[in-house]
Amino acid sequence: MSLFRLPARARAPRSSVALLLCVAALGTALAACTPAPSSSGEDSRQARVPARSAAVVTPWALPAPAGAGQPDLATSPEGNLLLSWVEPGAEDTHRLRLSSMSPTADAGWQPALTVAEGRKWFLNWADTPHVYALPDGSLWAHWLRGTGPARMDYGIDLVRSGDGGRSWSAPTLVHPAGTRGDHGFVTFWAQGPDQLGLAWLDSRQKAAAMAAGPVHEDDHHGGGAPMMLRAALYGSQATQQAEWPLDASTCDCCTTASAMTDRGVVVVYRGRDAGEIRDTRIVRFDGKAWTSPRDVHADGWRIAGCPVNGPVVVARGVQVWAAWYTEADGLPELRAARSDDAGDHFGEPVTLARGPQVLGRLSLALARDRLLAAWLETAEDAPQRIVLGRYDLHWRDSERVIVAPIAARGRASGLPRVRWVGQAAWLVWT
Repeated sequence: MSLFRLPARARAPRSSVALLLCVAALGTALAACTPAPSSSGEDSRQARVPARSAAVVTPWALPAPAGAGQPDLATSPEGNLLLSWVEPGAEDTHRLRLSSMSPTADAGWQPALTVAEGRKWFLNWADTPHVYALPDGSLWAHWLRGTGPARMDYGIDLVRSGDGGRSWSAPTLVHPAGTRGDHGFVTFWAQGPDQLGLAWLDSRQKAAAMAAGPVHEDDHHGGGAPMMLRAALYGSQATQQAEWPLDASTCDCCTTASAMTDRGVVVVYRGRDAGEIRDTRIVRFDGKAWTSPRDVHADGWRIAGCPVNGPVVVARGVQVWAAWYTEADGLPELRAARSDDAGDHFGEPVTLARGPQVLGRLSLALARDRLLAAWLETAEDAPQRIVLGRYDLHWRDSERVIVAPIAARGRASGLPRVRWVGQAAWLVWT
């Protein structure tokens, strides 16, 4: 394994899934990589990038084989990185694999472990498997599995490991068995030392409407009855302890995200109203009850279909930071806002990026006294690129760098993941 510096404008070497890049010294001063240049079409209202912006970008080869994809990046209570991915198996099977690494040690990636292997998995560039570590040391994971005759009939398989990933519980379907339609876009959180919380998009109410008429393979992108947001708690025996409906009308296929505050977990997602306004909403759970859904900000984006571009959130104490994609003003835009009361109210949003080059697909991390946001941009006749922005805790004092170009185009580039561990930012993508 070799660790090396990526000079300004240099192409990153290719890996079978992605490159795991450690962007060092973001918490203090940036040094050694040029800032993201202005692209044609970028809005002049976007905050100017200081000339001092720079970063050391060091690619790290991943332990995944050729043909792997759908990477996820999480952290353990000990501060280790947890990397998961899906790889092809024999005879039309797929495997969900997991490896870990300590950023402060020189041992590199641990030997990969198999979480699950099977057929009829539903693989999607945006609705990807996740791994999560609870304070008691248990590991949890999920993937999507076909559950019915139509391509869009699939559900969430959930498993737990109590021995570091060497063995796993039997898969449990999160939604009721036999329910038609799609269930996915999961977010995990630690509800207690040994209790997992999760929220997901659920089509059980949509299934009834689908049963009353023709089922179209692309119905999840718009039209028809809405999806809903649900949440549940699971205990140390991997059994469900509680479940709630949180919002009866959500966007169909945008990712969800969650973060823990001093007043309980907050979940952000894209809502949907009767007029096809699809803005970012938030709910909070205090351990006993959930709040009613409210808008993070009333953008007023009307779109009769799912943009497949969900919001992200981080929290510390009662402060909550959210960021999201919108085209409410006619151009692709990334907005962000801060709450000082655990999500009850948010200040006016700021613009992180705006213009036709913005693809979105945000990821967000909290690094001591800085916020790190990663997203994708594109340009005509040019590769997509990953942009990393650094901000103070009021979404000001911005610095941006181009992390790397991406050979993939369109949705094939998937979703970037960013985490702050060991005094550095770590990113992974397809």
